[in-house]
Amino acid sequence: MIELLLQAERAMAVGLVEQAERLYWQAIESDRRNAIAVVGLARVAIERNDRRTAYQFAIRALDIDKDNEAARRLVERLTEVMEHKGERLPEPPQGELESPFPTARTADEAEDAAAADAAASAPTPEADASGPDETASGETPAHEVEGLPEGTAEGRFRRLFRLGRGS
Repeated sequence: MIELLLQAERAMAVGLVEQAERLYWQAIESDRRNAIAVVGLARVAIERNDRRTAYQFAIRALDIDKDNEAARRLVERLTEVMEHKGERLPEPPQGELESPFPTARTADEAEDAAAADAAASAPTPEADASGPDETASGETPAHEVEGLPEGTAEGRFRRLFRLGRGS
């Protein structure tokens, strides 16, 4: 666990934000109550100029460990900056943390998942190219229903915390 956090810190120090994010998520998958890794995700969001997501990760870290000084300082500073800019503070996060990255799988599980993904993404004659994409079950993906582009930080955050989905 410590090694993952050290690797993530080294990646952040040299600007490898995506790699750091993956490493922080690996640490969280090992320990859902790892406030240090959640603070790391807040720092990743700051590097991406996403104050709202950074604030929510920092709040989550304080929920896990109320004595986490780094999380407390982040919340204070982000609150100050957002209030100064006239931005509304985001709602506290709800739901469980969920990594946007695939979790570690056995070779058989990875093959099964790859085959299922390939089958689900195969074009069908009745597909309507003009409408939103649909999942294999025929449902419109949540990020399109919510009107959030897949790659936006807020879209990622909503998926990470399953906000707005009734969970």
